Amino acid sequence: MAKKKKKSEQEKDTPRGRFHSELFDWGEALLISLTVVILIFVFLVRIIGVSGESMVPTLQDGDQMLVSNIGYTPEKGDIVVLTKDEFLPVPIVKRVIATAGDEIDINFETGEVSVNGEVLDEPYIAEETYTYFDVEFPQTVPEGCIFVLGDNRNNSTDSRYSELGMVDTRYVLGKVLCRIYPIGAFGPVA
Repeated sequence: MAKKKKKSEQEKDTPRGRFHSELFDWGEALLISLTVVILIFVFLVRIIGVSGESMVPTLQDGDQMLVSNIGYTPEKGDIVVLTKDEFLPVPIVKRVIATAGDEIDINFETGEVSVNGEVLDEPYIAEETYTYFDVEFPQTVPEGCIFVLGDNRNNSTDSRYSELGMVDTRYVLGKVLCRIYPIGAFGPVA
């Protein structure tokens, strides 16, 4: 017991070193935490904002979303963020309607969208699809591409417009995981 007491007294008397202090410990912890957060946001997830009204009512202009592409392959119904600089220099948020090999058709008189001959049930859209651009239908989605539409069909420039057209999956930044802002709307997006 005397040895233990002697050792702790000795530790108190030993100088802690030039750079060792409680402030240094806090700074080191903060630096490590900041590094971990940066690595997560560089390699695992991104925060991307919605610009425009093409995804109303699902997403609103100014919403902030968490997006990830780790091991991600686009699937029908997913909300994705993509970029195509020659089309628009900012990230674009759209819904995947069809993937490689699917045949997409839009009846602009009835507003119905069909994939492989089946009319889609789309409770997430603002209104039926009546706006026609310059792409002829039916179309078959080429290998390595997806066909995307905005949920606000008559106020969305999407794969119906030849300048965007079928989107190469290499342009997909990732899938929207959840909305993080505004705080009151925090949660998964369907």
